[in-house]
Amino acid sequence: MPHVSFSALKNWDFCPFYHKLTYIDRIKLFQGNVYTAFGTALHETCEKLTLNESIDYESIFKQSFKDELKKLKEIPEEHAPMILEMKDQGLELASMILAALKIKFPGYKVISAEEQIFEPIADSVGDYDYKGFLDLVVKTPDGKYHIIDWKSCSWGWDIKRKTERMTTYQLTFYKKFFCEKHNIDPQNVETYFGLLKRTAKKDKIEIFRVSSGPRKIKNALNILNKAVYNIHNNNHPKNRLKCDKCEFNKTEWCP
Repeated sequence: MPHVSFSALKNWDFCPFYHKLTYIDRIKLFQGNVYTAFGTALHETCEKLTLNESIDYESIFKQSFKDELKKLKEIPEEHAPMILEMKDQGLELASMILAALKIKFPGYKVISAEEQIFEPIADSVGDYDYKGFLDLVVKTPDGKYHIIDWKSCSWGWDIKRKTERMTTYQLTFYKKFFCEKHNIDPQNVETYFGLLKRTAKKDKIEIFRVSSGPRKIKNALNILNKAVYNIHNNNHPKNRLKCDKCEFNKTEWCP
């Protein structure tokens, strides 16, 4: 079935032609680095730890980080000391996950981890679905559901990043389609980013709420439907205002 993910939508919003190169032509220049390897390993550890609090999270993180590093084509020699630091930082963050959740959501119950959503996009051309994965969903004794998306970072996010339109729309879509999948009243669902701060001196795990009311959901769906319409009709104009920030700029694929 034709579908759109948030990463695809974000690429389309950046530049429709960039979306074409990455999601239709399948051209991939960026192959990952030590930071993405760290983030992937920590995400996997969070997933397994929240589902089973008694697991050996240290072994899971170490092995996952090792596996992700092996996937990289090349690791600069100067990154070796940082990789050693990352191992300790990842283990420290993993040890704090459950405590942070229990403080933020007292008495919570895990509903799902890495839950897939694949729901129809209403009023879209071509019968497209929205595809995504929810890092963590918990339910508190008051009956509310809480969707948490983990984000690994260095020291944290500033207020501009925390309120950036497309960044927060990720949680807006998660809320929208999670509610449709389970037939849940949106008023009973709240959304959060969980920052896993690798180099922060304090508040290494910050879970902050991102609100998504009816108006915000409507605005997000307008962008989604516009993207689906253009993708379906093979409309991929270049956003030349973003050329200086694009990895394909002045390459054979986008001269």
